[in-house]
Amino acid sequence: MALNAVEAIRQLQDRSSSKRRSAAKRLRQLGDPSAGPALLEALKNEVRDSRTWETQYQMTMALGTCGSPSNLPYLRDLVLQRKTLHAVHTAGGDAIVRLSYMEHSHAEAIRWCLSTSNETLADGALQAVAMLRLVPDQQTVTYILDFIKDRSPHDGLYFWPAVAAAGWTGQRVQDFLTSCVSGPRSDVAEAATTSLAGNYGTYRPL
Repeated sequence: MALNAVEAIRQLQDRSSSKRRSAAKRLRQLGDPSAGPALLEALKNEVRDSRTWETQYQMTMALGTCGSPSNLPYLRDLVLQRKTLHAVHTAGGDAIVRLSYMEHSHAEAIRWCLSTSNETLADGALQAVAMLRLVPDQQTVTYILDFIKDRSPHDGLYFWPAVAAAGWTGQRVQDFLTSCVSGPRSDVAEAATTSLAGNYGTYRPL
């Protein structure tokens, strides 16, 4: 039987990393704001151990669905630290955009993540844009397209913008998607084809 929120919060303190990870994944699914404080404290403890990257990833992702904008300063500081693991950068970008969306500051958060030149962080932020089906202002859309325009067509960073662009408008967006369709990556081409039809695909990030 699946854990309820109270049980999952309690399990965040388990001695087993796999059980802590399972609890975080469950809380991520539940999206219960009451779990936010416990997740924040659990994550602060977890990041001390570089061996538990999967657990850190799930806790950070869960904080994005259960936390509040008050967690943003901690997350921004965490992803800027050199010792922070790559998995946490991805989840951190996702969580930062999600929590910023709660206070309608997601456009600034997207630009901030991309401006760090941390590609893992940027990928996480763009993942959240796609999964939340955000339609940023035109300036932010242009910022995203400028961020990826000179990259190799083999670059995986094209994927989430190709998904997210289903809800974007403008000739440049259309040109971007058309170029993705003819590109070398089948995943990006498939996502762009779906977006050109005005549809969002179904995706399940880890």
